[in-house]
Amino acid sequence: MTLRSSQIRLLSHSVLHVVLIAGSLLMVIPLLWTLSTSLKSIQQISVWPPEWIPDPVMWSNYVEVFKAVPVLLWLRNSLVIVAANVVGSVVTCSFVAYGFARLRFPGRDALFLLMLSTLMMPYIVRLIPLYVLYNQVGWINTFLPVTVPQLLARNPFFIFLLRQFFMGIPDDLSDAARIDGANEFQIWWRIVMPLSKPALAAVAIFAFRDAWDNFLAPLVYMAGRPDLRPLAVGLYTLRGGGGQLPDTHYLMALSTLMIIPMLLMFALGQRYFIRGVTLTGLKG
Repeated sequence: MTLRSSQIRLLSHSVLHVVLIAGSLLMVIPLLWTLSTSLKSIQQISVWPPEWIPDPVMWSNYVEVFKAVPVLLWLRNSLVIVAANVVGSVVTCSFVAYGFARLRFPGRDALFLLMLSTLMMPYIVRLIPLYVLYNQVGWINTFLPVTVPQLLARNPFFIFLLRQFFMGIPDDLSDAARIDGANEFQIWWRIVMPLSKPALAAVAIFAFRDAWDNFLAPLVYMAGRPDLRPLAVGLYTLRGGGGQLPDTHYLMALSTLMIIPMLLMFALGQRYFIRGVTLTGLKG
């Protein structure tokens, strides 16, 4: 019986590993193809059957793309949006999450459920009403529509993530701080925030990813200001159109460069990220 159980366990583990490896290949192959294409000439890209290894290797594509399009301007715009989103999400969402996790007030749980219900509404459904609102207040063709909402705790998922983590912090620490005369703001900033680095790192990585890859909102809200385009929208201009062939080699080179910051962000915060996402499910 023990031998049979071991065989079943070995078989299940083998099947699981095969499925995981197959899934990983589905994710990695497009990235490898992007990298390969970024090092090809425009003529080699059109060769059939496709060639994986560039010959010759066109490292100049990574230099020429900076001359062909204003990459540095797009990068500056992306960094402005990313900075506002990361800082705003970490600070304001943690402040709101603290209120839901540690404060007692009438209707708290109902309000929390109402906030979570907004997750079921796709962003595309809210796009037109938001555009009308931003247009009325004069925010269209500025950075404000893609920065200010994040400074006002706009993301309910981040609030949920942090609230779950805060509920796992012992109440004794907060009670001791209150006895020493600390108010709720001081408890949040001096006690809860330093103890919540894993969850805050997870929120920062998610916020960085969302802002760095944000395409639809800048495309819609800043359509009249090409000088405000972030990298994600700038890539769209390399697609060709209007009878013009796409600059595929430049498109893939810039796509490869755009992937690097996300990889670095995850590599630097991986330990905190995994721990933060894991621990947020301990209390409900």
